[in-house]
Amino acid sequence: MAVNIRGNRDGDNGHNESYTIPGRGTVSRSKLVREVKSGKHPNHTITKISGVVYVKAKPDNRTKNNVNR
Repeated sequence: MAVNIRGNRDGDNGHNESYTIPGRGTVSRSKLVREVKSGKHPNHTITKISGVVYVKAKPDNRTKNNVNR
């Protein structure tokens, strides 16, 4: 379970095609989406934007744990 997942903004227009997880390194968007769907990262959820699925932190009052801060 990762608490601080960071989007790399490495796709077109700054979209996240990969994410960095401390202790694991870079993970592709598709792999991380599968992990979030399977419940491996309970503090994160997925969202679909223009037909593309991305990972995001579940809403709370903190900005420190957001994927794109």
